[in-house]
Amino acid sequence: MGNGPDLHNVDLSRASIAAGGSPVLRGYLAAPEGDGPFPSVLMIHEVFGLDDITVRHAERMAAAGYLTLAVDLFSDGGARRCLVSTMRSLVAGEGRAFTDLSTTRQWLLDSGRSTGKIGVIGFCMGGGFALLLANDGFDAAAVNYGRLPKEPEAALAGACPIVGNFGAKDRMLPGEAAKLAAVLHRVGVEHDIKEFETAGHSFLSDAPAGPLPLRPLFRVLGIGPDPRSAPEAWRRIEDHFARHLKV
Repeated sequence: MGNGPDLHNVDLSRASIAAGGSPVLRGYLAAPEGDGPFPSVLMIHEVFGLDDITVRHAERMAAAGYLTLAVDLFSDGGARRCLVSTMRSLVAGEGRAFTDLSTTRQWLLDSGRSTGKIGVIGFCMGGGFALLLANDGFDAAAVNYGRLPKEPEAALAGACPIVGNFGAKDRMLPGEAAKLAAVLHRVGVEHDIKEFETAGHSFLSDAPAGPLPLRPLFRVLGIGPDPRSAPEAWRRIEDHFARHLKV
């Protein structure tokens, strides 16, 4: 991950162990130019893990002025070992993954480079986590093609302002944008949710992801980049964070 361990790779293992989280926990830190302090962003990767696409997402947020730490939820053994337990945490709304996310957030806040304002952004699996963290001490959340939690009204009551980007051609999450907007309206959470007509799942990725043998299937399922929709979606994310974190 990244261009060098001194600049980008963050070892969160000691803090994670102390908190009862994963024995090994790492992340990729992307920082704006200058000394700061900066508003901070916790970034949560897709189901494929913290890959080069996630790194570029983090660098994009840093270029927009945010101290961004992309946590690797698969640090303790890779996707094969960690994926099932991480997804179980997501479905249950509790567990080690949430401890790891809390550790990552606290690292950012204690880094000496944060203004104290902090947002969370997630993609795919990470979007689901971002939804569940939106009422847990964050100032703003960006949810990109993330699945609604079980009992969404209870999970999202009291959440911070949320911007959401979804694809109309996403066969994994049909109608999810409208469902999320309706829930957030009912519980009185500030939100801006949009479904992009030409986009599918993972449309903010700037390159195909996942195992090569599965990519033809992903295309059938509407999974992959959509350069027509991505620029507007990124503008929406950056505008949302600017309103709520740069104040």
